[in-house]
Amino acid sequence: MQQAFDGIIELATSPALLVELEGILQREKFAPRLAKQSFSAAGLVLRYAELAQLVHPASISAVVLDDPDDDHVLACALAAQADLIVSGDAHLLNLKTYHRIRIVSAAEALALIAKP
Repeated sequence: MQQAFDGIIELATSPALLVELEGILQREKFAPRLAKQSFSAAGLVLRYAELAQLVHPASISAVVLDDPDDDHVLACALAAQADLIVSGDAHLLNLKTYHRIRIVSAAEALALIAKP
């Protein structure tokens, strides 16, 4: 998120994605990491929401049949006219692109940012 604070990257999200993010961050496996950073799930989501452009997702046809919730990510990226979708989700990563928007892992995105 530091790159977003520094204006190097722009983030986009939607109300549905913020709700999903908070639910994911409330999973037990994230509790130690959040506690170490003195964040609650809700607090981290609020901070993320402050950094991100809030968009209303585009209407799209079903794409990820095995996990329809992933379509929210695609619809948000399309509405935001994103250059990249950064995800750890295998369904999304397997697509590789969506409407010319590259879908990459966090490591790949960091490598792209680091290129001069």
